[in-house]
Amino acid sequence: MTIQMFEKPLGMRDDFPFIAKKKADLRTNGTTIIQQAGYELLQTPTLEYYETIGKISAIADNALFKLLDSQGETLVLRPDMTSPIARVAASKLLKEKMPVRLGYYSTVFRAQKREGGRPAEFEQMGVELIGDDSLYADAEVIILAGNIVKNLGIKSSRFVIGHTQLLQLILEDFGLNQEQIEQVRSTFVSKNSVGFETLTNQLPIESSRVESFISLISTTTIEEWQQWIDPHNAKQTALYEEMKKLKKILDRSGLSDLVTYDLSFNSHMTYYTGLVFEVYAAGSGFPLGNGGRYDGLMKQFGLEVGATGFGLRVDRLLELISAVPERQDHTLILFDEQNEDAAYDEAQKLRAQAKRVTLQFAPAVMAIDKFSNHFSEVLRMEGVN
Repeated sequence: MTIQMFEKPLGMRDDFPFIAKKKADLRTNGTTIIQQAGYELLQTPTLEYYETIGKISAIADNALFKLLDSQGETLVLRPDMTSPIARVAASKLLKEKMPVRLGYYSTVFRAQKREGGRPAEFEQMGVELIGDDSLYADAEVIILAGNIVKNLGIKSSRFVIGHTQLLQLILEDFGLNQEQIEQVRSTFVSKNSVGFETLTNQLPIESSRVESFISLISTTTIEEWQQWIDPHNAKQTALYEEMKKLKKILDRSGLSDLVTYDLSFNSHMTYYTGLVFEVYAAGSGFPLGNGGRYDGLMKQFGLEVGATGFGLRVDRLLELISAVPERQDHTLILFDEQNEDAAYDEAQKLRAQAKRVTLQFAPAVMAIDKFSNHFSEVLRMEGVN
């Protein structure tokens, strides 16, 4: 295979100045909101051990970037942020601060098999609340995700909320074994309604309950969930009551019209063990982010604590913020060797007034007129005594 000089690895992208600035602004706005909510920012290494983070991560093995270090250990480029932060939170330094609130803005890497427009490197912004197993923690992260999206000026956002554990208990009530439950979950994750109905005909479900089973994929309100709750099953009842309380909190926070309660909703991230959610918005065919409760993941790091959080895809947020570069005030000062001192003084004076100024040696520019068109104001000081 011949690699061309300007070719990039599969899934890798360049960020041109307009996008780079948008990302910088988004990072500032988003992390400010995260810190105002009481979260501390942290950064984990780009490289992690495959035996720990690589295997624990919910990312498929063939989507991991792997390499060997000088000692022969297999490393991976960070595939997500939840697993590394769980590792950090399990350290003695943070374990004594539980519950701990951690936020991040970081790059993650996921290998792509073929060119299909999907990035192999992208930024995520989010939070993890570790050490709190209450529904109030779940409500906090959902509301925070909503606040970030709203602050970025993204309109028509929506949340889809489900519950992994409650769905598991309900599927067991239909007489399914774990292998069959996993098959059902797979159709839910891929949102394959045709595949779900085909699978239903192959499952050992009582004929009188088939219609009820198929209705699992069409719920939109928390009240609709009640038809599958067994009042004699204490665990089901407790989880359903918690979801009703969660709804009250979200309604109080102004999200009542923005949430769909879909009992069949499941995440492809397999470490979620309780409430799960995704964030959508008009204008994007993909979720802007996802989150949920992952108590089971913490056990793999030796901690018996609750944990919940979310991650937002920065590239998808950017697509909705603005597609057109904004024209901003930007002054160009052109100078030559005779008036460099005066040009420098003028630039410093304007910058002291909070103006954006580019100082350019005129003889080095091949096409001054074209170059000057990129600026809102041009001061030509070359040849001025």
